[in-house]
Amino acid sequence: MNVWIAMLLGLIQGLTEFLPVSSSGHLLLLQEIFGVTEGAMFFTIMLHLATLVAVFVVYWEMIVELIKHPIQKTVGMLLLATVPTVLIAILFKKVEPFASFYTATENGSFLGYGFLITSALLFASDLLRQKNVKGRKMKDMRVGDALFIGAMQGVAILPSVSRSGGTIAGALFAGLNRKTAADFSFLMSIPAILGGALIEVPDALQSGMGGIHWTSVVAGMLVAGMTGYFAIKLMITAIKKKKLWGFAVYTAVLGVLVIIDQYVTHLFL
Repeated sequence: MNVWIAMLLGLIQGLTEFLPVSSSGHLLLLQEIFGVTEGAMFFTIMLHLATLVAVFVVYWEMIVELIKHPIQKTVGMLLLATVPTVLIAILFKKVEPFASFYTATENGSFLGYGFLITSALLFASDLLRQKNVKGRKMKDMRVGDALFIGAMQGVAILPSVSRSGGTIAGALFAGLNRKTAADFSFLMSIPAILGGALIEVPDALQSGMGGIHWTSVVAGMLVAGMTGYFAIKLMITAIKKKKLWGFAVYTAVLGVLVIIDQYVTHLFL
């Protein structure tokens, strides 16, 4: 992998990690297109950690406040939301036949269908929220809200099912307002990305960096972190203005194109 491809993958990771279009699905698709196999897991983990920095930059004040006052409702809701995420992750990675299905998704077998699921969630959340514009704030969250949003994040462990799309849609389904949905989704990404990285570190170390040079890794991380920052800002603006339908259309079209290529044209997959 040369520096330019690493930077391209970093750009895609930074944009798609926080836009509701699935970063894992896009990275898997591009890695298939460019033939990136050796060191792909290690490189992907490093890109995810780079985008995590963007969350800390954007939400620095809120994160510091949560650290200073950990005994509060928001922290409790975030911890509760993490529980179903972890349980679903364990289910997909350790328990048959879910583990076999997850392995197939990692190999790209259901890539197009995952994009279509993301599209359906975004369309449904936009339609539902039009009926209840006001919504509830973070302070009004309930235990069931956190568990449901956490479950949506757990399902997004599947490549091409968007984590941010699933959690934001879940928050809107639960009746939260759009700002709370965005804020809670991005804050949830902190334990999700860190936890996912820790789980995958042993396999990544075993597979190694392959032919990827550290220069490419650093370049990809820098691009991912910078674009991730702007993606968060863009997503906050988009969700406040109720403009998720564009992302829904994009993932629907992409899903259809991927399925056509998988079963008919075989140009990339």
